[in-house]
Amino acid sequence: MTRTLAEAAAEAAGCTRCRLAQTRTQVVFGVGNPDADLLFVGEAPGMHEDRQGEPFVGAAGQLLTRMLGEIGLQRADVYIANVLRCRPPGNRDPLPDEIEACTPWLVETISLIQPILIVTLGNFATKFVLETPRGITSMRGSVYDWHGRAVIPTFHPAAILHGGGEKSRQFQELRDDFGLISQTLARRAGNGAPPPPQAAAPAQPPPAHPGPHLAPGLAPDLGPPPADQLELF
Repeated sequence: MTRTLAEAAAEAAGCTRCRLAQTRTQVVFGVGNPDADLLFVGEAPGMHEDRQGEPFVGAAGQLLTRMLGEIGLQRADVYIANVLRCRPPGNRDPLPDEIEACTPWLVETISLIQPILIVTLGNFATKFVLETPRGITSMRGSVYDWHGRAVIPTFHPAAILHGGGEKSRQFQELRDDFGLISQTLARRAGNGAPPPPQAAAPAQPPPAHPGPHLAPGLAPDLGPPPADQLELF
């Protein structure tokens, strides 16, 4: 029998699959609605997340919450997670074996939630999920088909804050991306909204990082979308 997301999180809380178990304060599994249509995926917890046990709780999290509010959503309406569930020391880049150890948690998260739309936040999550060497600047602004679901890449909120905040061009592009998120969700809910431009998923290039990837090898573990979603893709 399939277990619940809460049961998966409870097991992950004691995870010792990689060295990050020795330095973390706690596992940051994810937060939000376990039946959400919309799943956000970032890179890894930071200092505040490591302390509080919840992803995106610092200034970047506040910006994410604001952007959600602009499209009529709250954090409780979506699910928020990261590729890594433990903070790398000093917020360094994840190492390949750490990515490999944590990938099954993300696969199970997607499988249990069955979102119709995944939003990848920033370069790392976008390159990891879509297996592309292309950067976020060229990937954002489009909807990509991915294992029967949609993926919309956008900037990581922290990058916006570090790059000029509301005065930056990227901030307006982030706002535009959230408009696309709202439009895509509406279309997939079947309310007649006009479809956004659809982009093909990137061809399978050499991986953008030396670690493992979600596609295509782990695709069977993701499971198909629920039957009532099959006509929405």
